[in-house]
Amino acid sequence: MCIRDRFTMKFTMITGPTAGIGKSLAYQLAQRGENLLLIARREERLRSISEDIQNKFNVKVLYFVADLTAQEAPNSIYQYCKEHDLDVSTLVLNAGYQINTRLHEASIEDEEACLRVLGLSVIMQTKLHLTDFVKRGGGKIMVVSSIAAFAPTSKEFAVLYGPVKTFMNRFVEGINGAYNKDNIFATSVCPGFTTTEFHEMSGTQERMDKVPSFMKMTADDVAKEGIAGMDKNKEIVITGGLNRFLVNTLKFFPTSLITMIGNALAGGRYK
Repeated sequence: MCIRDRFTMKFTMITGPTAGIGKSLAYQLAQRGENLLLIARREERLRSISEDIQNKFNVKVLYFVADLTAQEAPNSIYQYCKEHDLDVSTLVLNAGYQINTRLHEASIEDEEACLRVLGLSVIMQTKLHLTDFVKRGGGKIMVVSSIAAFAPTSKEFAVLYGPVKTFMNRFVEGINGAYNKDNIFATSVCPGFTTTEFHEMSGTQERMDKVPSFMKMTADDVAKEGIAGMDKNKEIVITGGLNRFLVNTLKFFPTSLITMIGNALAGGRYK
């Protein structure tokens, strides 16, 4: 599955690096010389991206195939790191999941998978690496969240998505409160509407197409702002000037008004 050499160099571990924001993060971090451990479930794409990055930027790129909907995935990933003596100094927890049906129509298995990818796997991977970070004298954690953490929840689909992202922001806050003294810093990156293949894969492309172009960002721009914020040890990074304005301004308005604005701009997300 992976190269079995042992390494003493530092690695940045990225989940969900085969498309979208995760792929942009992988390329931009490699471009500045970081060695990567890439985690995803599609081995062919993992292998292709790993080889491309390694050839372009002359960094070491390893990959490990794992499905983060599986309960054992975080421990399997961590055991791979231990078996190969990888010094993981940065975690980039980016893997995404969305359910495009109403809550009562989705299966329990699908809802559990969503919670595992967006929530439990983030917590467990952080927990597993924290001991190593404390021993090595520091580390960085990036969690790719969403401005959905600050918005009213959708009344039609993805009922879990916003609340889980809100929890992830609070989790990052908790990590910083407990571990900044150990030189460990966590950053929650909160993008808005981002042009990636995620929407097509999750069945939300039609809604995404209705969003005005001025509200959309590219994955490369989101990644650039996220990395800059992580470098500065920022706790919350809301990407895009418009998104920052909306989050910082609309919190003073009633939910009904925010919902009305959201329906006008986001193609009926809040109907």
